[in-house]
Amino acid sequence: MDYKSLITIEPGKRGGKPCIRGMRITVYEILEYLASGMTQAEILEDFPYLTQTDLLACFWFAAQRERITVTIQS
Repeated sequence: MDYKSLITIEPGKRGGKPCIRGMRITVYEILEYLASGMTQAEILEDFPYLTQTDLLACFWFAAQRERITVTIQS
């Protein structure tokens, strides 16, 4: 699956934060909901316009960001 195409960044939308499919819901918000204890099923129920693939794209995006983060050792 090409998750990259599902995450969009538009300068005039949500301050240029990564969003799902051009909508106004950000990757950060989805990850924050999961971190607060919401299940994927609960998120999909609360946001019926999202899909399981959208959630997987958020995971993919976060993993890519982590992968390119530079580790600084002291």
